[in-house]
Amino acid sequence: MGLNLNLNFGEAGRHYTRAYTPGDDFYEALIEMHRDLSDEQSAQVNARLILLLANHIGDLSVLREAMTIARQDL
Repeated sequence: MGLNLNLNFGEAGRHYTRAYTPGDDFYEALIEMHRDLSDEQSAQVNARLILLLANHIGDLSVLREAMTIARQDL
């Protein structure tokens, strides 16, 4: 199974009226996670989040694909 690049945000048991709303909810939570942190603390929390999510995904081929796509055009 490859990297899913389709909209895939959601929350169990919650129904959304607009497809973009779950993504907006995630973005809001992500911004809130950084509130009142220094630049160094923000970098640390980003690194921790990446490692937690990578561990949750677990599939190295999917993680490599995501890293390749993330570096594109930089």
